Amino acid sequence: MPLLTLDSVSLAYGMQPLLDQASLVVEAGERVCLLGRNGEGKSTLLKIVSGEVVPDGGVVRLEDGAVLAVLPQNLPTEDARTAYDVVAGAFPETGDLLAEFHRLSQQGDEASLDRMMKVQERLESLDGWRLDQKVTTILAQYGIDPERRLDTLSGGWQRRVLLARALVGDPDILLLDEPTNHLDVPAIAWLEEALGQFRGAMLFVSHDRAFIRRMATRIVELDRGRLVSFAATYDKYLQLKEKALEEEERQNALFDKRLKQEEAWIRQGIKARRTRNMGRVRALKAMREEHRQRRVRGGTASFAVEDAARSGKLVVETRDAGFGYADRADIIRGLNLTVFRGDKIGLVGENGTGKTTLVRLLLGDLEPTEGSVRLGTNLEVAYFDQLRGELDLSKNALDNLSEGREFIEINGQSKHVLGYLQEFLFTPERARSPVRVFSGGERARLLLAKLFSKPANILVLDEPTNDLDVETLELLEEQLAEFKGTVIVISHDREFLDNVVTETVFLDGTGQVREYVGGYSDWRRQGGRFPSEASGNRPDKQDKQSGSGGKAAKSTAKPEGQSTKTKSAKLSYKLKLELDELPGKIEALEQEIARLQSTIADSDFYSGPPNEVSATLEELTDTEARLEQVIERWMELEEQASQ
Repeated sequence: MPLLTLDSVSLAYGMQPLLDQASLVVEAGERVCLLGRNGEGKSTLLKIVSGEVVPDGGVVRLEDGAVLAVLPQNLPTEDARTAYDVVAGAFPETGDLLAEFHRLSQQGDEASLDRMMKVQERLESLDGWRLDQKVTTILAQYGIDPERRLDTLSGGWQRRVLLARALVGDPDILLLDEPTNHLDVPAIAWLEEALGQFRGAMLFVSHDRAFIRRMATRIVELDRGRLVSFAATYDKYLQLKEKALEEEERQNALFDKRLKQEEAWIRQGIKARRTRNMGRVRALKAMREEHRQRRVRGGTASFAVEDAARSGKLVVETRDAGFGYADRADIIRGLNLTVFRGDKIGLVGENGTGKTTLVRLLLGDLEPTEGSVRLGTNLEVAYFDQLRGELDLSKNALDNLSEGREFIEINGQSKHVLGYLQEFLFTPERARSPVRVFSGGERARLLLAKLFSKPANILVLDEPTNDLDVETLELLEEQLAEFKGTVIVISHDREFLDNVVTETVFLDGTGQVREYVGGYSDWRRQGGRFPSEASGNRPDKQDKQSGSGGKAAKSTAKPEGQSTKTKSAKLSYKLKLELDELPGKIEALEQEIARLQSTIADSDFYSGPPNEVSATLEELTDTEARLEQVIERWMELEEQASQ
């Protein structure tokens, strides 16, 4: 029996319905990722499932006796409760009594003891000590200090506490809305591990493609009010979705052609046809109504970065630079870093390690407390703030962007402000709405519009991926890749870093800063890890100084004494055999890919059984991934053999 059922659910705010006869079934143990563009209604759908929002029509049914829990999207800003109190709060009356007993037990005065006796009696009648044991156990399991106040914890630890609260009641289904927002990479990795051990069903919204790939067993897309299910992995969903859109465009074109022919027929004069086929007339009316009701898929964002005049070749150079405050003197120390025009740098580190401080130091906003920072010439900086602080929530999108202008200059072309906003998917009506009613994704798009309307040759992006839908995210990646200036990115989105940056700068929290060639995955392959990670959990267990796990990191701190470079050991006999076998494996995989591509190219391929079509497409994806891994391994061994 289905665990959760949505049957013909409808909800409308304004003219266009968010949900239009939407239906969904979630079985026990499934992990369903809900995707859709910003503003489609994903968060609203989760609120309907949780009972926070009542739909206009349809049925939402949870299996009898099933327990539902929610991991909220937003972290609390001011919550003085202890971690124990928060988690115990998952059990309404019992939780309040447990929290009170917990506090009273720390006091010890006579009045407290009298009250403790009464609370204890009530807890015993409610089987409260069993629940107390569950709260204590899950806090210990997640390594949470029960006495720590929530408002003193980092975002990652707050997320741990809230997840403990959600899971302490052994729910059958868990709802999550953008769970990775504002978390650093180690916190996301911990969240993935914790959710991987959860045996119930999950319905979650996320833009983090690496998180989706790790967690989702099925993709459901909310598109123009309807829910469309793809029983596939995320990568397979992308393939199927592209083909579905192509087929939709083909069918719409055929329909429009036929409608045009029928309109021409109906307009023929009485002299040409004295009697009309009334059945055909009625069919034409039905076609007109169908065309009128058609909800066209919204356009894709289409923006470009406004280039300023080129900066000098040197953007910034630091020599033994350091920065600190009175209470923390070594946020940055011994920094030797050179940034050239066109570099695309990703900053990686746990929350609190000084990533934002490093950016401000590189841009000249902060004076180094030691060493020197030399800035290049003709620097025009545009800054994307993760807190969206540059937006005035009391104004509408038009006023936030225009600043009194009716036209703006973008790469030498004059554009009307409304037309420019439409490139960021804002209709004229939405552009005149106050920003305070915008979703997180809409605010992110507006900030991008404002950012890209100003000439810049240095883009600084602080967590730009939060709340962006995947399509806008991919376009942003494309624009940053083509941008001729310098890009500095702070992001927890591992795939975004891989797709954008050419160099990763890692802050370990001790003040030391290291450079690595490539993106996040390259950093990991070169032995990169976070201090909070146990060595046994590293994806690459080779030490980054050994020279055998890829190119060693280069420290920006000036080395003392002789060089720390070590010569790579020669290939062992076993590795030589592996290297000799790899060309044959590459050739075999290339032949297999050619065979599969030939099969897919056949005109009758997609008319075959759907399960066979899916299996062949998935086999091609897997074979291409294996080929990439084998080629990467061959390059790694070839490099070692040549040293």
